[in-house]
Amino acid sequence: MKELPVRKKIRLKGYDYSQSGYYFITICVKDGHEMLGKIDVNVGTNCVRPLLSEIGVVIENEIYILSNTYDHVFVDKYVIMPNHIHMIIVMTNDGRTMTNDGRTQFVPTISRIIKQFKGSSTKKIGFSIWQSRFHDYIIRNEEEYRRIWQYIDENPAKWAEDCYYIR
Repeated sequence: MKELPVRKKIRLKGYDYSQSGYYFITICVKDGHEMLGKIDVNVGTNCVRPLLSEIGVVIENEIYILSNTYDHVFVDKYVIMPNHIHMIIVMTNDGRTMTNDGRTQFVPTISRIIKQFKGSSTKKIGFSIWQSRFHDYIIRNEEEYRRIWQYIDENPAKWAEDCYYIR
């Protein structure tokens, strides 16, 4: 019998992904399809920006909703590229919070937040566009935060050099 492939664990072993912190998240469209929009380069003004497709607009709305879905979770910075998105997600909690009736409610993990985001956007689009996994990076200090912020900010201008660019 043929051995099934074993998925590599991609999360940091022993790390509590529900604790306060800054997380750099990349979520890719399945098979690299450029469904979220295109990059508009206005040569006369040196302006480079993503122009979102209808699906891209749905995704942007879901990013806004994400900050309101969970207490203590918000999207600090994001960019929607033609076939992937980058986000800095901030979690500010101690792993649990109290509901209005005094019950303890456990704060979701990054995996749970992304699962909800993908599920909600899939429902609104009508079909799944996402790869099954996502990439996360725990931002450990201000220098990394600034570097990642700048990377997100400049990503559209460097689209042709991007590792997700397909041509």
